[in-house]
Amino acid sequence: MAKGNGLSAGGAPQKAPWRSPRERAERGRAARKKVPRSSHADFGPAPERVDPVDVIEEQSAARVQELIPIRYGRMIESPFRFYRGAAAIMAGDLASTPDTGISAQLCGDAHLMNFRLLGSPERQLVFDINDFDETLPGPWEWDVKRLATSLVIAGRENGYSAKVRAGIVRSTVGAYRARMRAFAEMGNLEVWYARGDMEQLKAVANQRLSTRGRGRVRKAMAKARTRDSVQAFEKLTELQGGERRFVADPPLIVPIDDLLQGAERDGLIRELHELVDRYAQSISAERRHLLSQYRVVDIARKVVGVGSVGTRCWILLLLGKDDEDPLILQAKEADHSVLAAYVGKSLFDNQGQRVVTGQRLMQAVGDMFLGWDRVKGLDGRQRDFYVRQLHDWKGILVPQVMVPKGMQVFGELCGQTLARAHARSGDRIAIASYLGSGNTFDIALSEFAESYADQNEHDHAALVTATQTGRVKATAA
Repeated sequence: MAKGNGLSAGGAPQKAPWRSPRERAERGRAARKKVPRSSHADFGPAPERVDPVDVIEEQSAARVQELIPIRYGRMIESPFRFYRGAAAIMAGDLASTPDTGISAQLCGDAHLMNFRLLGSPERQLVFDINDFDETLPGPWEWDVKRLATSLVIAGRENGYSAKVRAGIVRSTVGAYRARMRAFAEMGNLEVWYARGDMEQLKAVANQRLSTRGRGRVRKAMAKARTRDSVQAFEKLTELQGGERRFVADPPLIVPIDDLLQGAERDGLIRELHELVDRYAQSISAERRHLLSQYRVVDIARKVVGVGSVGTRCWILLLLGKDDEDPLILQAKEADHSVLAAYVGKSLFDNQGQRVVTGQRLMQAVGDMFLGWDRVKGLDGRQRDFYVRQLHDWKGILVPQVMVPKGMQVFGELCGQTLARAHARSGDRIAIASYLGSGNTFDIALSEFAESYADQNEHDHAALVTATQTGRVKATAA
């Protein structure tokens, strides 16, 4: 699928045969004949569709079992929360939908909550994609469909009418299409340097949003700048016997001293200390030098996200110049992408490297401490991890408080951002040519998103029933 697109199966850039812009545009037009743009409107569950609860349970089997009820408890809260944890289910469904045959590096979980404010190493606030646990090359339209459906599900939760929801999706997909067509006219370096900075976001907010909407954007931006290692340090740690330690908040945060004792505790601490030393080889030399000036002083297990609950995740407290110079790293387990069964396994043997490579390819700016490693657990199994800062100017615009106009503007920003991410890795000229200047694809995806939102509600209800009958156990946390 990725042949000739400059992507290997694992997301690593490779030398592709040079094609002229005209040849690339013709490729996009030819894909229209094979897969008409209107055909993307269709969705119906395949006759052999796997039970959605079986899919979720299969994922859960390899995770920390004592945390799985928290995952189910979060997923049954609402169809939107369920959707956030159901990327594996949707991957199987997308595999049966029309495929243009044009690949890009996929986020793999491009729902609207995975677009947010982030800090660049130059300490500028940008708007970008945040979650890459499922990243792999695949059909570019899969990411767009996941984004579009998330907007419909969120719109339903907010009580928007079907007409309003359709307008939001069409605007979002239209923004993706328009931005991709603009990227098709740009040079390679111009595409690579593109980013969504805050001046652009503020200008859009001032032109399109109400006074209240502009206020929420400013508040989110101001809050994002406070969410860094210092803020996490003050919130998550305290002095214990004159030394900084993580504060216990079980089961969400459990310090390693409360989790294990004796030789098991000492062995895991030693392995995680070594992880920091080994993972440093995956970051650049100057950043490795900076990291070497910090020392690990405490470790805790942390529960993260919705779909990720149960994966092994450690937070590590490091101190630098003195006890008031913190750096908090998060080491999160990386398993095989949910897309792998449908687009092919990653080129990378280490799944942490798969995540990091995909993130570096798709994000305009990235965490300066982003890297990967492999750890041997107490059970003797080797597991892959990727490492990043716990907080680095992260901010989010909450969909539950958005009015329709606000969600439309937000959706357009997400669509433009996703187009930029795909343009960096995929054939932007072929994609733009396939999409064209009309709104046929936009309309098709608004219909697809409504149909898949219906399916998501059925799947959510199936998990709720499974908890009620005792098939699975759910715990609120």
